[in-house]
Amino acid sequence: MPLTTAHDVDRFEASRPRLEAIAYRLLGSAGDAEDAVQDTFLRWQAADVDRIEVPEAWLTKVLTNLCLNQLTSARARRETYVGQWLPEPLLAGDPMLGPADTAEQRESVSYAVLTLMERLSPNERAVYVLREAFDYPHREIADILDITEAASQQIFHRAKKHIADGKARAEVDEATARRIIEEFLAAATSGQIEPLVRLLTDDAISIGDGGGKVPARAKAFEGAVAVAKFLRGLFKPGEAKRAMVGGAPEVYAWTANGGPAVVAVVNGRVVGVMCLEITAEGIAAFRNQVNPDKLERATAHWAAADHEEPLFNAF
Repeated sequence: MPLTTAHDVDRFEASRPRLEAIAYRLLGSAGDAEDAVQDTFLRWQAADVDRIEVPEAWLTKVLTNLCLNQLTSARARRETYVGQWLPEPLLAGDPMLGPADTAEQRESVSYAVLTLMERLSPNERAVYVLREAFDYPHREIADILDITEAASQQIFHRAKKHIADGKARAEVDEATARRIIEEFLAAATSGQIEPLVRLLTDDAISIGDGGGKVPARAKAFEGAVAVAKFLRGLFKPGEAKRAMVGGAPEVYAWTANGGPAVVAVVNGRVVGVMCLEITAEGIAAFRNQVNPDKLERATAHWAAADHEEPLFNAF
């Protein structure tokens, strides 16, 4: 086995943030992304790195193919997943969110688009992420995936159409996002469904991922009235709810995956992240992550973040 020098390790570490950001977009899981990057490092250690002409391209190819293998096996695992499967949310400031300089980069890591990407084949997902989020030319994508440049272009246009066919979100700044969240929470805790219905699109949906560990409805709520009734009940105080999560959650207006979110925290532990999809017509979707396995990174990041007082205590 070739001897890995400190310089070789440094070269890999310089690429780690980019590799993690690619892997997260491909897999929708921070833990799986870290594992894929670590497997890439093991292959880097085993390689004759002095013979690798373009380390960045080599590392991206290895990582992408590891992720493609994982996506293929993940599809089989998700067939037996309890309830709805949603990506792992990343809170504002998490370096794994990657580049956010352009609207395309920000959208590629939005919770709505990560969810839509579940519709794509592994190859479509890889081409979309590499081109849209990281601006790889089709020639390089073709080399990474062992396809032709023309095929890469065709796959990208097909993937982009699949994403565009989903509901488009409107980009909102931090101040607007906070105002929308505060309006929503005021309506959700009013005990009435009418104020909530007025904030929602007619075809609004609410999806929850409990992973079989926290109760979450297997089927999405659909339509403004059904979603409003669910949300009114969700924020209604109850002893059973407090017992389930270990106390009365502190509720914060926050940002996750670049979009407005509600974060619920109990004794420093993130117990829920509700990501809102905003359109010009109103709130179109609530994607609620309550699976504790998918909130460990959010909890660690929350502990290191500066945050104001909670808006209120739920339940």
